[in-house]
Amino acid sequence: MSPTRMWSQHRWIYVGAIVVLVGMMIAGLFTYTQQKATNEAHRKANRLNDALVANGFASRNTNNIADTLGTDGGAVCTDPNSALRRSLWLVQLANGAGGPGMRPVIVDQRILEAGAEVVKVYCPEKLDAYQQKISDLKTGDTVTD
Repeated sequence: MSPTRMWSQHRWIYVGAIVVLVGMMIAGLFTYTQQKATNEAHRKANRLNDALVANGFASRNTNNIADTLGTDGGAVCTDPNSALRRSLWLVQLANGAGGPGMRPVIVDQRILEAGAEVVKVYCPEKLDAYQQKISDLKTGDTVTD
């Protein structure tokens, strides 16, 4: 049997094998990229957790930190100085009452320092803007250990 006749008889096998190999290469590339991002998210989460523990905060589950903040800091680093984000952030620093009972509170400095640690790890280029944003807030020692 000649080689050209053999190629024509088994062409679908060769084409199928090539398609399967290319598909496996693409799947491997996506898996590698996802694993690399997951490893980076866990490295940053460990770094943040270590910084928080060094500042006197309780240790947190790094898997939760990695899932929430990912590799880029998520919502924390997405335009943190916009008017809408700032107003939402200030509402979260209120007393928790709804409607006319809502009042601003004196924030513990440690809470703001924890936020600064997140910004340091995930988006250090925005740290100066964050510190300017919190510099005009009235703070105190309000959290008991």
